[in-house]
Amino acid sequence: MTDTLTPQDSTTEDSTPEDTTVPDIGYGQVFADFYDRIFPRDAGAERTARTLADWHPGGPALELGVGTGRIAVPLARLTGPVTGVDSSPEMLDRLRAALDATAAPITPVHGDIRTYADTERYGLVYCVCATLSMILDADGQRAAVARAADRLAPDGTFVIETHNPAFVLDLHEGRRRTSYFAPYPEPDTGLQSYSTLLPEQSLWHVSHIWHEPGRTRIGSELSRLTTPDEIDAYAAAAGLVPVSRHADWAGTPFDPDHSALYVTRYARRADTPETDDGRR
Repeated sequence: MTDTLTPQDSTTEDSTPEDTTVPDIGYGQVFADFYDRIFPRDAGAERTARTLADWHPGGPALELGVGTGRIAVPLARLTGPVTGVDSSPEMLDRLRAALDATAAPITPVHGDIRTYADTERYGLVYCVCATLSMILDADGQRAAVARAADRLAPDGTFVIETHNPAFVLDLHEGRRRTSYFAPYPEPDTGLQSYSTLLPEQSLWHVSHIWHEPGRTRIGSELSRLTTPDEIDAYAAAAGLVPVSRHADWAGTPFDPDHSALYVTRYARRADTPETDDGRR
């Protein structure tokens, strides 16, 4: 059996039954059914949560792009309440199912990470798994980082993880298109990917085929290749300064030319002025 869907197959009205004013690219319609198979709730997810917990100065946390709760659930067990924002009703449905099973202190919120606002101040705000790169323009990415900074408590930490464009370009070896296969531990299971660069728009299109015994599922995603310097600039404009940058959640040093991902931690700049409600 083969299921095929792309984000472009859905409209905002059809894919956002919770709130039709929230723009949604349809990622959840494509991937929610097998997202936890591609990105399992495994030791890697636990390590990500432990690192975030180590960087968390205290208080509630906010995840921008919470998805199915793969990171939020173990983090909530370690540090306490997490608010999880996502534009996909389908992903939020799976998060709620996970909460029914775990009773983790997580509040799912259907919202747009570029415009999300509430009255809480968070010790930790994080946006991982290349969620920021799903925003396809610099202005939208800048807005999401600014919103994250606005939600931080005065001593708060902002963490972002996304693709390293230099690695993606190297993966293609000078070609516009390439393909690759990632085997998974289970027999006859793996992810086959067909990758296309759209350099004129700094975009990266990948179509995935998920193989497992008895079923194959297909989905496509489009992301923006965003450099560390760009995100540093967004952060600086929002009053944040970089604290550390690594290639992964184990603390491997970041190699600008060869690391597949980068994980950057930011803190509030000391001279950032306070707003009328007392936040810096």
